[in-house]
Amino acid sequence: SNMAELCVHSVLVTGANRGLGLGFVQHFLRMPKPPQWIFATCRDPKGQRAQELQNLASKHPNLVIIALEVANPASIKAAAAKVGEHLGGSGLNLLINNAGMVKSKTLDAETLEDMTETYTTNTTGPLLMGQAFLPLLKKAAQGSPGSGLSCSKAAIVNISSIGGSIASFFGWDLMQVVSYRCSKVLSHVL
Repeated sequence: SNMAELCVHSVLVTGANRGLGLGFVQHFLRMPKPPQWIFATCRDPKGQRAQELQNLASKHPNLVIIALEVANPASIKAAAAKVGEHLGGSGLNLLINNAGMVKSKTLDAETLEDMTETYTTNTTGPLLMGQAFLPLLKKAAQGSPGSGLSCSKAAIVNISSIGGSIASFFGWDLMQVVSYRCSKVLSHVL
């Protein structure tokens, strides 16, 4: 079924304060039957970079902004607990791991620190997210007897980009971002 017919009771989007993440939030808000809960996570919900998200949340009571650092296991656990509180007895249908980081470095300038930080965010992050939110996703997958089939399923979506493609050398001359490409490729293997 296409996105227009998609019926999602609850969704969580990481890196939701800008770019693709914010686009997802706006898309879900515009749906004919918007989700009852849209959890939008970013590092600093009260900061300047989350201004547009704050504006949306003030207009849409179903949009909840939650602080989340995807490279920090304690932050992920805290966010999962918060989401669980909001959902009450129901589970989470859709987890969209969109948060990612890019360090514009050429191959000869790449450092272990950069590689490690990028891997932690782009590769380990989605894995930790999946683990922390698995109980809520399982709850949604079991579904309540009264809910329609499309709403009682659960899924995790890991977002990549053309920059993470092995086949594409898009932008290689502009920025090699080796750690970004490697981490994004690995996140697909996971």
